[in-house]
Amino acid sequence: MTKQRNVDDPLSRRVVVLTLEYLVLLAIVALVIVTAIREPSFLTSGNIANIMRQFGPLSFIALGMTFIIIGGFIDLSIPGMISMVTMITLSLFDVIGELPAMFVGMALGIAMGCLNGFVLVSSGATTQAKALFITFGMSRIYGAVSQIYTDGAVANRAEFIRPTPITNALSQGTVSIPTYIKTNIGTIEEPIIENLVIDIPISFFVFLAFLLVLFIFQKNTTFGRSISYTGGNILAAELGGIRTKRIMILIYALCGFMTAIGSIVLFSRVPVAIPLLGANFERDSIMAVVVGGTSLLGGKGSVLRTVLGVSLIILMANCMDILGIKTHNQEIFRGGVLVVAIWLDHRRHAMG
Repeated sequence: MTKQRNVDDPLSRRVVVLTLEYLVLLAIVALVIVTAIREPSFLTSGNIANIMRQFGPLSFIALGMTFIIIGGFIDLSIPGMISMVTMITLSLFDVIGELPAMFVGMALGIAMGCLNGFVLVSSGATTQAKALFITFGMSRIYGAVSQIYTDGAVANRAEFIRPTPITNALSQGTVSIPTYIKTNIGTIEEPIIENLVIDIPISFFVFLAFLLVLFIFQKNTTFGRSISYTGGNILAAELGGIRTKRIMILIYALCGFMTAIGSIVLFSRVPVAIPLLGANFERDSIMAVVVGGTSLLGGKGSVLRTVLGVSLIILMANCMDILGIKTHNQEIFRGGVLVVAIWLDHRRHAMG
């Protein structure tokens, strides 16, 4: 009996580990199947395009947050950075032009990220708990500065004098891809061919481009690998010759840059921008990263896993809307998913 149990235990353990590793993917497949059965309109070309369009602000910010969490830290300054980038960038559209204003916004995001990293390094904050409170304070500062800058006013895109082709392309631009489906209706000699056109948003292609670049950065560069070493054990990384302080500033600068990109996509989709436009994005981005399987303890994770987390969150929202689930009930589901994701994260570490 004892011998049989010892043989079976490694196999059972392997099955459990694999299930935990691919649970998000299984949840996505199950969610799609159940919703498609309950509501056939889920698989229409219009809804598919809508799902792709939602891979916008959250996906960019979550990709940046991935490196923060892999490095063993956290960033709650996202709402304040979004507020600063959005309001300052939009205020410059009619002054210096759309594209130069966007470059200013990107530079501003990098600067705020570097400032976050510098404050953490100079204060000796090498734990996630300390980073949490410091970046929360930085968010309040950025948000207050943006409101002082705009005097609490809103930015109305309809009042811009100069044309905004890039913003319009990010908000409404699509690439139409025809898909030809042979149906069973009609005779064998003359089957009916249905032309199904899927309009893929331009912002989705931008997201894929950044995903490819960041994946290569993480897997094929010294800095990318050093982030994982730092998050795994910062003291061991320092003894191994890794400049962990430089890594801290780098990951926060990268997160600031990706937040700026997300901010640009965000304000391209709203007719009127307010200083509080970035509320709750820090919560949703952290949830996407953790749900995707990146460890909250640092050292382990991937931008591809974050894509799975973002996909699950977007699909959940889309499916619940289609099925007519009320807003408050949706929040219960989101909270439950976050709790389960953190629980699974601890279980994976407990199992090694």
